[in-house]
Amino acid sequence: MREEAPRTVTAICRALQEQIDHGLLPEGGRLPAERALSELFETTRITLREALGQLEAEGLIYREERRGWFVSPRRLAYNPLVRSHFHAMVHEQGRVPSTEVLSARLMPAPVDICERLELPALSAVLQIRRVRRIDGRLVLYVEHYLNPAYFPGILDADLTASLTELYASRYDIRYGRVAFDILPTALPADAAFSLKAAPGSPALCITRVNRDQHGRIIDCDVEYWRHDAVRVSVEVPD
Repeated sequence: MREEAPRTVTAICRALQEQIDHGLLPEGGRLPAERALSELFETTRITLREALGQLEAEGLIYREERRGWFVSPRRLAYNPLVRSHFHAMVHEQGRVPSTEVLSARLMPAPVDICERLELPALSAVLQIRRVRRIDGRLVLYVEHYLNPAYFPGILDADLTASLTELYASRYDIRYGRVAFDILPTALPADAAFSLKAAPGSPALCITRVNRDQHGRIIDCDVEYWRHDAVRVSVEVPD
């Protein structure tokens, strides 16, 4: 029985991918329940889940906790060399962005954030936790860490808006040089819970350390993207 499982997994993957490629299973559409799919393909739930896991790894489908499996929408193109922000980037690609603030507070800086922001030991930082949606789908969990010396009173502002625009309008601070780390990873518990995904689901972690127009390190963003929601696309100018 188990000897046939790899062939069954391949057949399920091929059948579902063909349905997706031809638009019979549309972007954002929900797949039938696992029980119905296992009956359709005359296989066990274990074998079915192996096939669904392969399609998830390829970015074709995704799972939401207690809601089921869905067809992944097209990926957002993310160019780190372009000076933009989330809402503008999403709008420019014909999609609808939204942002929700989970928490905002002054807190002791974790060791790795102290190092990235070049702060002394036992420093305080401003932490802003947000989730972001594209076309209503949760795709990004982000933790912003700000040097409080540059942003007095920012916790009283509308933090669902673009921090880039808020920095410029309220503090006359604009981004200068930026350093990126981009790594494939698994969703940690906080990010997974906020994105309604299973802990350990595949993700793309983008850590960005930002300097202002004067060369001062002002903040650090730690982003966890659903791996099927974004593609990094860079064109280097001449």
